Amino acid sequence: MATVAANPAAAAAAVAAAAAVTEDREPQHEELPGLDSQWRQIENGESGRERPLRAGESWFLVEKHWYKQWEAYVQGGDQDSSTFPGCINNATLFQDEINWRLKEGLVEGEDYVLLPAAAWHYLVSWYGLEHGQPPIERKVIELPNIQKVEVYPVELLLVRHNDLGKSHTVQFSHTDSIGLVLRTARERFLVEPQEDTRLWAKNSEGSLDRLYDTHITVLDAALETGQLIIMETRKKDGTWPSAQLHVMNNNMSEEDEDFKGQPGICGLTNLGNTCFMNSALQCLSNVPQLTEYFLNNCYLEELNFRNPLGMKGEIAEAYADLVKQAWSGHHRSIVPHVFKELLSFLLDGLHEDLNRVKKKEYVELCDAAGRPDQEVAQEAWQNHKRRNDSVIVDTFHGLFKSTLVCPDCGNVSVTFDPFCYLSVPLPISHKRVLEVFFIPMDPRRKPEQHRLVVPKKGKISDLCVALSKHTGISPERMMVADVFSHRFYKLYQLEEPLSSILDRDDIFVYEVSGRIEAIEGSREDIVVPVYLRERTPARDYNNSYYGLMLFGHPLLVSVPRDRFTWEGLYNVLMYRLSRYVTKPNSDDEDDGDEKEDDEEDKDDVPGPSTGGSLRDPEPEQAGPSSGVTNRCPFLLDNCLGTSQWPPRRRRKQLFTLQTVNSNGTSDRTTSPEEVHAQPYIAIDWEPEMKKRYYDEVEAEGYVKHDCVGYVMKKAPVRLQECIELFTTVETLEKENPWYCPSCKQHQLATKKLDLWMLPEILIIHLKRFSYTKFSREKLDTLVEFPIRDLDFSEFVIQPQNESNPELYKYDLIAVSNHYGGMRDGHYTTFACNKDSGQWHYFDDNSVSPVNENQIESKAAYVLFYQRQDVARRLLSPAGSSGAPASPACSSPPSSEFMDVN
Repeated sequence: MATVAANPAAAAAAVAAAAAVTEDREPQHEELPGLDSQWRQIENGESGRERPLRAGESWFLVEKHWYKQWEAYVQGGDQDSSTFPGCINNATLFQDEINWRLKEGLVEGEDYVLLPAAAWHYLVSWYGLEHGQPPIERKVIELPNIQKVEVYPVELLLVRHNDLGKSHTVQFSHTDSIGLVLRTARERFLVEPQEDTRLWAKNSEGSLDRLYDTHITVLDAALETGQLIIMETRKKDGTWPSAQLHVMNNNMSEEDEDFKGQPGICGLTNLGNTCFMNSALQCLSNVPQLTEYFLNNCYLEELNFRNPLGMKGEIAEAYADLVKQAWSGHHRSIVPHVFKELLSFLLDGLHEDLNRVKKKEYVELCDAAGRPDQEVAQEAWQNHKRRNDSVIVDTFHGLFKSTLVCPDCGNVSVTFDPFCYLSVPLPISHKRVLEVFFIPMDPRRKPEQHRLVVPKKGKISDLCVALSKHTGISPERMMVADVFSHRFYKLYQLEEPLSSILDRDDIFVYEVSGRIEAIEGSREDIVVPVYLRERTPARDYNNSYYGLMLFGHPLLVSVPRDRFTWEGLYNVLMYRLSRYVTKPNSDDEDDGDEKEDDEEDKDDVPGPSTGGSLRDPEPEQAGPSSGVTNRCPFLLDNCLGTSQWPPRRRRKQLFTLQTVNSNGTSDRTTSPEEVHAQPYIAIDWEPEMKKRYYDEVEAEGYVKHDCVGYVMKKAPVRLQECIELFTTVETLEKENPWYCPSCKQHQLATKKLDLWMLPEILIIHLKRFSYTKFSREKLDTLVEFPIRDLDFSEFVIQPQNESNPELYKYDLIAVSNHYGGMRDGHYTTFACNKDSGQWHYFDDNSVSPVNENQIESKAAYVLFYQRQDVARRLLSPAGSSGAPASPACSSPPSSEFMDVN
């Protein structure tokens, strides 16, 4: 209880009132009860001073000298005695007669006695109270292991944020709540009922601390006598004055105070990759009952500051601030400073911050064990509400039925689980499109770019079959390779899955006429992997050696066995490169002979014995290459007899040949596997020769096949199809088995989800992002969703109320959109304003009106639907007052859908 202590005007008024009561009640002496009766009523009995203390009741201080004189009077036995005490006079207990503050250090039994309220009122009615003195009323407080009369309450100085010079000194008990301090401050400063206020306490260091929890006591808040308590009032635009400095520090331009727009039509500034946050906040802001719940301050009574799973009320208060600003009508856009939370985290944080369950009890999950669904579902929902009960549960939570069947023993497990949103899959095409480059054996033909439609779960052989239909080349004459950084990153086998090819991979398909593994005794051509390298000056202190760098696209060249010599290989390669490599004429060869002979003595090209001594630095880095590491009995080295050609230049050659490893470096002695593996061949060019005879433009040229213009059309799907797919029986994956209590082991059980109970606001998440071991993709399928009358009656398996079809029909109220791909993107929102019914498009801080026919698009990602019976209730006269559908402010929702404890 708050009592006046220091305000002179208020104290005088209290004194006057007490005096008036005293005068009205003061009797004549002959009307006094007998002395023995007085003693019994004051000292003994239920109303006497010997009775035990009870927390919360009032006791009164009486000056010890007066009380002793009264004792002598009643014990003397003579009512006409001169020891008559007269009016109660507590003057010696006060510091002054203006503020009527008690003296410090008063001791019970020495300076005063304590009387319960009934005994005090008896004495005042018999003897009266000295004119002008206020009664000294004090409360009994309960502290740990003790109850005591609080003689000295806490005196707080109440001020307003915009008038710190004018204060009210008010006494509060240590057991009074901060809520009482706030209500007292509102009364003293004549705050209108619709205005929002909050308290700050100035600490000993001079800084201010928010008094968040209005349910805790003055003692728990550690408030002390003389402490300054500041009451802050929210501005009309929904902001707090204390936040103004923070806004200015973030370079926010001050808006026109006279701006008045449609409440709720307010953008959110992008804080840097926060468009999804903004989109989620706009969707939630346009959930009518949730917004009304915050606008009407219903959340204040349900803030849970002790929930270890919550955020000490901070998310709820931050969201309330955002809603009040967005729906004030005074902002074109606002900055969501305190939010960087995603949708599911935001809902969960709001729920825990507003959870009405202050102490969560342990709840054991029970299987159906053959019991009726209705009984098990009711039990599951009640157990959920025993631990989770908030406006979020009232608004967004529904109930699944989950059925698992063991494939071995047939054991059936049925459980009912709450959900906050439906994450529904999109029907996925079993085909995928791959772009490849086909390299024909005919050197006159340029490489061809093809776009192939292949099965998603197919093999490399399926890719070859699809390409064969375009080229007329048999699949058996094709080899598939992943080319990266001018080398073969991987050479695929026909049985490998297509899922190992990523969309970003550069896939080359080569026409060949043999095998890459040379088999002794076989007459097939040998397929040789070939790299192109250019000799460049290395950065050595004396430029004494040369480096070799890969360039161009590698080749898979088929070489007949009868031509499998260095000279034969050179001629085969000249033929394969003839489209972009010019053959030197006789004049070129004559020009070069003499020069070559002169240089031969100075810089002999190493022969077989020194082939490993070439100092070739590593070419540009690439990933690991699978190459071909199988050991072969018939090796290229054995046929050619040397690792490099030509060992001596007898006539002009455009390039030299070198055996290399799969990375394109000359060192093939790093491991036994490399020594015994089929080597790769490198074509090494001198810079001048490459510049003179190698046409880089022609080498990079290719043609596009007609199929490149093909775009696989994706037929739109209905939202109902996605929901049907969500409720379809599926088999659990190996990574997520189910432990069968009957078999006592993990099983790949079949699982089916059914909808048992739907919430007031149904959030549907369209699973547009697909992740597999080898690929990630965004599905840009158009999902057709109704704006009105989305009917769930066919999906809800709970026995239905056929007399009220609105319980199963939903209307769209918001859509979160995603534009872009897997690695980047942008989020926006379509939302229907609860007051005007007009749809608007929210793109960060930009807001514009839209028509309903603009809402459905391939970008739709999260859909927000409102149940029709809820919409009707909010529009009814009871709902039009602004009260949300929350137990905190109105009657609970339909028990058929949201059964409360």
